[in-house]
Amino acid sequence: MANSKRKLFLKRRLRVRSKLRKVNAGRVRLSVHRSNKNISVQLIDDVQGVTLAAASTLEKDLGFVGKCTVEAAARVGETVAERAKKAGVTEAYFDRGGFIYHGRVKALADAARDAGLKI
Repeated sequence: MANSKRKLFLKRRLRVRSKLRKVNAGRVRLSVHRSNKNISVQLIDDVQGVTLAAASTLEKDLGFVGKCTVEAAARVGETVAERAKKAGVTEAYFDRGGFIYHGRVKALADAARDAGLKI
């Protein structure tokens, strides 16, 4: 019996997170969530269990509400990098979850790197 897309996504997400946690202990996690209409990202400190910074296309000041394009994802990446600097974070590891590193997810990561966040 074939696996559903949801099951494959969940398996991929667990595989990615378990590998990243082994290698990047003690670092802040840059977690991405992508839907058809929006993209959001959080900087999470797993040791303390708190979110240090976040950005999303749902924020009206970014001007991309309901539009999840490559340009919107890049703007969200720049925004979270700026907020990370304000929070005192210069380095994080990129947790793409179960999403494939392509398109909007890749644009977000590249924009965050270009804005000065070391991923």
